[in-house]
Amino acid sequence: MWTSASQPLQEIERLRKLIKAPVFKNKDYTLVDFGAKGDGVTDNTEAFRKAVTACNAGGGGRVVVPAGRFLTGPIYLKSNVNLNLHAQATIVFSRNPKDYPLVLVRWEGMDCMNYSPQIYAYNESNIAITGSGTLDGNADKEHWWPWKGREQYGWKTGTPNQTKARDSLHVLMRQKVDPRKRIFGEGHYLRPYMIQPYNCKNLLISGVKLIESPMWFISPVMCENVTVEKVRIASHGPNTDGCDPDACKNVLIKDCYFDTGDDCIAIKSGRDEDGRGPGKPAENHIIEGCEMKDGHGGVVLGSEIAGGARNIYALNCNMSSPDLDIILRIKTSSSRGGIIENIFLKDIKVGTYKTAAVHCTMFYEKPGNYLPTVRNIWVENLDVTDGGQYGVFVNAYKESPVKNLRMVNCTIRSVDQPLQIDHEQGMVLQNVQVNGQLVKANSSPPKP
Repeated sequence: MWTSASQPLQEIERLRKLIKAPVFKNKDYTLVDFGAKGDGVTDNTEAFRKAVTACNAGGGGRVVVPAGRFLTGPIYLKSNVNLNLHAQATIVFSRNPKDYPLVLVRWEGMDCMNYSPQIYAYNESNIAITGSGTLDGNADKEHWWPWKGREQYGWKTGTPNQTKARDSLHVLMRQKVDPRKRIFGEGHYLRPYMIQPYNCKNLLISGVKLIESPMWFISPVMCENVTVEKVRIASHGPNTDGCDPDACKNVLIKDCYFDTGDDCIAIKSGRDEDGRGPGKPAENHIIEGCEMKDGHGGVVLGSEIAGGARNIYALNCNMSSPDLDIILRIKTSSSRGGIIENIFLKDIKVGTYKTAAVHCTMFYEKPGNYLPTVRNIWVENLDVTDGGQYGVFVNAYKESPVKNLRMVNCTIRSVDQPLQIDHEQGMVLQNVQVNGQLVKANSSPPKP
């Protein structure tokens, strides 16, 4: 347990030295030299495959996507390949599910064989997506999004949706069926992600703009040494999370912009059996200099967090939107279990939010037999101009209270209810002002 902010700040500086972006051979492989046409109509799947294969075989370098609109199916990135997009380049992904082969993925925290992510890698190292061009997931209310099964995203009564397949995947997970025998894809309507490297090392995603993903945008799974920087993400589709590292180690998310239809950044480590089985926590994450607009949460842990999470740091971020629900959100349940510990936020400026500045619940989904542990949370210099329903919300088990939540030098204005706390232990509020009054851990000042 930290006793001063200097301790996590020192840990952050040590961690920075461990996270190093991959370096690539100085050789370019231009996509059009492999038969690609940037006319927005030609299928360039084979051109991407040939360019990536040649780059990898030649010892690595850049696969350069020049100006134009390059339609393609999913792209598989191989080791030592940097996919680099020109400022006027757009990669437009196919809307045809038949173009997406089955690969091993993690879908909502559960492993299975499903449609390939639009950009995928498995057991690769030293891979990157860079430049200032655009990745267009090409999803809308007529393609991919209706599979969610909600009318607001284009679904119509009597048309297919993901519900049966999602329920089936939950059963297979609980039965601990081999993930490679959990076969989905065509006829099951589980939407692909945009970017999912699986069990890879040394990753960089830098500078690109990502729009209209079918589902989560960036979700590396069980990866190590990950840098996501200067990325702009925009989409208001269903479950269009921005960046969701899952059971990853040593991660830097820096200077990014999020305007999403779900969580902006959600740190994960697998759902239930698929998280507890590998036992890999999310650990050593730095989130710095990011801007969050719309989203269910700004910095989120969960809900697929059965492997636990530790050493998560967020610094110098700006958040504001009437459609931003929560600033720091921890969501788990007793079907997950796991230990969430050592969470540090400092220098967070917020215009407005909807629900809570700090929100922790252990009742996010159905209960089970694995009580989660949440402990050692430090929030310092949080400044909120126009709050929402709660300042701080905690809903934990009596048998497993949230331990050692500390808030220091925080100001939250215009909230309806400053504190709603069920089952905490060791909470400290040091110079915390809510609605213009100092707040103590065991009391709530009146409404403004």
